[in-house]
Amino acid sequence: MPAWEDPVELVRLIRSVDLITRARVTGQKAGVHISLFKGQGIEFSEIREYIPGDDIRAIDWKVTARYGIPYVKEFTEERDQTFYFVIDLSGSHAFGTMVSKYRMMLEIYASLVFAAVRYHDRAGLIIVTDKVERFIPARSGRAHAVHLIHEVINHTPQSSGSDLRPALHHILTRLRRMASVIIISDFYMSDFSRELGQLRQHHEVYAIRVSDPRESDLPDIGLIELEDAETGEQILIDTSDELFRADYQRAVEEAEIRTAGIFKKCHVPMEQVRTSDDWFSPLQRLFADSPMAGVR
Repeated sequence: MPAWEDPVELVRLIRSVDLITRARVTGQKAGVHISLFKGQGIEFSEIREYIPGDDIRAIDWKVTARYGIPYVKEFTEERDQTFYFVIDLSGSHAFGTMVSKYRMMLEIYASLVFAAVRYHDRAGLIIVTDKVERFIPARSGRAHAVHLIHEVINHTPQSSGSDLRPALHHILTRLRRMASVIIISDFYMSDFSRELGQLRQHHEVYAIRVSDPRESDLPDIGLIELEDAETGEQILIDTSDELFRADYQRAVEEAEIRTAGIFKKCHVPMEQVRTSDDWFSPLQRLFADSPMAGVR
């Protein structure tokens, strides 16, 4: 567990998130529920003779040509799904003016894991810094969900660096069956568009970006010393310098555009959640147009 968080408080937090998730998933709050976890995939079942009324698009032309009479492919709906959560525990997530990005990420992650097991889906975990630090294969069940959450709470990162590429490559080489991959990070890292594009060809991918308002809004508070949480580099800056604040704002905006461009290029939906805001509405927007969305 990262040293900047109280483990007892986090356990209480997870319990409260569990209760909130149960209420939302079961629709106890009018119009508010997590409905992204709905099995919508189909898998091949069998080939049978064509029956008048069958969709002609299901005709298997190779088998039809072999036997001289029309045959169709029949599919059955998958009743569950597999979700893998990629959690970025690099050093930058210790930052937060009121609530740390780590705590916000944990709330979001716990809520989605509990929602998945509520619908009897399978969930797995990949913890990443600048390397894959933990991989837990997907399973179903509440006990497994609690295990996944406690793994994140109790994990002490071996590195403070940040690089998503090892995790994306790991998924590509380990997962043979299509899964839904949900990445939770601040995405302050090197370009990962190549690996993300490759992953998107084989899996459903969603991104949740957690940020803090002060990362984009530098206040005028005079001389301050900043430290890069990932490299340890320290620098003294004068926030009263208007030119410096303007340059800082421009650099932040350019970084935001680059990151948004990566997801747009790879056709991966992304929603930003600020530590100062509620996280549930952004999640609803993120999954609103997803084929996974809907009511069971």
